[in-house]
Amino acid sequence: MPSPPRRRIVGVSTKMYFSAARTKAYIAELLQHLSKSPKILDQIDIFVIPDHITLTSVIAQLEGSKVMTGAQDAFYEDSGAYTGEVSPCVLAEVGCRIVEVGHAERRRIFGEMDEDVAKKARSAARNGMIPLVCIGERTKGEVSIAVDECRTQVENVMAAVADDAEVILAYEPVWAIGAAEPAGAGYVVSVVKEIRALDCVQMREGVTRVLYGGSAGPGLFERLKEGVDGLFLGRFGHDPAQFYKTMQEIASAQ
Repeated sequence: MPSPPRRRIVGVSTKMYFSAARTKAYIAELLQHLSKSPKILDQIDIFVIPDHITLTSVIAQLEGSKVMTGAQDAFYEDSGAYTGEVSPCVLAEVGCRIVEVGHAERRRIFGEMDEDVAKKARSAARNGMIPLVCIGERTKGEVSIAVDECRTQVENVMAAVADDAEVILAYEPVWAIGAAEPAGAGYVVSVVKEIRALDCVQMREGVTRVLYGGSAGPGLFERLKEGVDGLFLGRFGHDPAQFYKTMQEIASAQ
């Protein structure tokens, strides 16, 4: 069976860097940039993942723009006595389109395991949203070592979500986060190609896209396009002009 077509995609997470006022101003400036090239949203998918507090206001600001809004996390049950958690059912109800799960920070700080991430991915997909699953190896080494470590993360997720559900994998070597030297482009492309070749990815009916979630800069996608479908930006994308420039680069890359 031929693989479903994959659109290029780029997005940003604001993590916990923005105030509510800054988030509102950021989205307004982003929309101004997009108004210069409205056709760009017909060429690629774009998403923004704000904090939970400003999520609904961002959804309202982006209404009618085709820019997707995501959440930075969600619980794995739809409802119940889970004080402080965020219901995926409510996220879907208010118009959230993507749910980020399994970020390295949550694995490190909150002790989330592959099984927790898989359950959260399943809850997002069950409620009609796209799970954006962060994956990556902790130990620096050969491509084969990275793939072996990522395989477990990916297989857990794919076993949990429906076969026809769309999934986005955001790959970033954990050892490269904050490191003086980022992972090389050749290394990233090689790992991503091996992840795509996993049976649990190849045999799926649903679309599986792979993003690179590491430090971004001008020209990065051009070096990675052979392997990835797009980029998941962090602080680099917190400048709306740089985010827009990255969109242009991804949309125009041959």
